[in-house]
Amino acid sequence: MAPIHEKFKLVADDQEIKSFAAFERMQQKNGADMRGLTFLALDFTRKQIDWNTMDVRGATFIGCTLDLQDEVLLRTQGAYFYIHPDGLPYDPYRRNLYSWQELMNGYADDDDQSIDYEIYRHYAQTKFNPPLNHALCQRIHDHSIDEALRDLLKYDDDGMTHIRCVGFMGGHGTLRTDPYYRKTAETAKLLTEHDYFVVSGGGPGIMEATNLGAYMGGKSNEALQEALDILAQAPHYRDKGYHQASLEVLAHFPKGHHSLAIPTWFYGHEPSNLFASHIAKYFSNSLREDNLLAICLYGIVYAPGSAGTTQEIFQDATQNHYGTYNFYSPMVFLGKKRYELDTLIFPLLKQLSQDREYQHMLHLTDEPMDVLKFLRENPPRVVGG
Repeated sequence: MAPIHEKFKLVADDQEIKSFAAFERMQQKNGADMRGLTFLALDFTRKQIDWNTMDVRGATFIGCTLDLQDEVLLRTQGAYFYIHPDGLPYDPYRRNLYSWQELMNGYADDDDQSIDYEIYRHYAQTKFNPPLNHALCQRIHDHSIDEALRDLLKYDDDGMTHIRCVGFMGGHGTLRTDPYYRKTAETAKLLTEHDYFVVSGGGPGIMEATNLGAYMGGKSNEALQEALDILAQAPHYRDKGYHQASLEVLAHFPKGHHSLAIPTWFYGHEPSNLFASHIAKYFSNSLREDNLLAICLYGIVYAPGSAGTTQEIFQDATQNHYGTYNFYSPMVFLGKKRYELDTLIFPLLKQLSQDREYQHMLHLTDEPMDVLKFLRENPPRVVGG
């Protein structure tokens, strides 16, 4: 029997067909040879396709709809099928990232019936012991989010993104009135205005400040202050009117810059912040955290946070220490008191990184302009370059 790479050598490994336009391009390229392809969430019932003329050995149809006779034919010809169970509140095979409008549809301060909360409740029922079909659907969903992220960021063969991502980490409980909420928003705004693509963990606190700052990119500092004054009416994400204050900012400033949020359902239900244009929400927190750090090759900015932020700092340092993703990336600590005096994290990292390439990519500051200057002077460095 021929090895699988020989058997399917006419097509790229695991090539996914997500649209009929892609299907037609593949037909023009390979003719009847559909071996090893993956067809994702396509409805073939309205298409006249003569499957008898095609070689579909090893092809996989995930979440696709076909007439019964066509499915039987394809199965007998060596194709594989995976259909998800009924009743899921999410689409495991989605092609795009989420928007806050989709996730927050149905939300009210006194009665949260949002899609986001519905997905969380469904997930939480069997979080620690999911049925096999649900576990598979969650993995497929998260893979779909991975794919949508790759489509957005456009990696080259060395693993560098075509979009210059800078991430922000910090406390989810930080009040909208906190000085570092403002500093984070100012820093994210400044970076956005200099062609960086800002990324957060997608929730409240420092994460919201990040996406808010990016959204306000290109607007005046007075406009940012106005937005902060509106949000200060409900400082904590559990305060009544928290969501409404965000909507008021969006109504007052209806057009803003794009940014990315990468949250998770794993830790519980927090309202999605409304200032990110793209939301890559995961079931798996380990995938979410690893991806969040991995895509931010142009740097991570650490505002004050607690245990979760500390974990992310050392996870990022580990990626740098071993050059896990083919590049060393800058790590900027926005908070001298927090990271030099209160916790000693910055001096510790300087010691741990001694004689390592990334030691010179660590920076401590309290000034947004200094963050921009350091990132511009310290772009990602190729491991072994």
